[in-house]
Amino acid sequence: MQRGELAKRAGCNIETVRYYEKIGLLPDPPRTAGGYRDYDPEHGRRLRFILRARDLGFGIEDIRALLKLVDRRAYTCAQVREMTLEHLDAVRLKIADLRRLERTLAKTVAACNGRNVPDCPVIDALASN
Repeated sequence: MQRGELAKRAGCNIETVRYYEKIGLLPDPPRTAGGYRDYDPEHGRRLRFILRARDLGFGIEDIRALLKLVDRRAYTCAQVREMTLEHLDAVRLKIADLRRLERTLAKTVAACNGRNVPDCPVIDALASN
């Protein structure tokens, strides 16, 4: 199959496929006699793996590490679990940061009455140390 068909089946755009090829997550496919890329079902499985990992918030280097384990067929569930737990910890930290940010913004907005005056608690909060 050609790149456009691969992208369509995986639910992404052609530029996404190009990007993952460029950074080495998706291997170059063989070419037909006419010079066209000829992707096989394994390219599709790998691309869907990458896309799903990105949906779950894994970074490119984490995905690269997971794929290296998969490619070598040298992984244990314990190794993958450990990587996933590390990622889960990072996600939980981000959630906690976002909750703090939400509380701060809500408090700041609540202090603003929205009147047409030059004094603004939101600007004051942004300008303060």
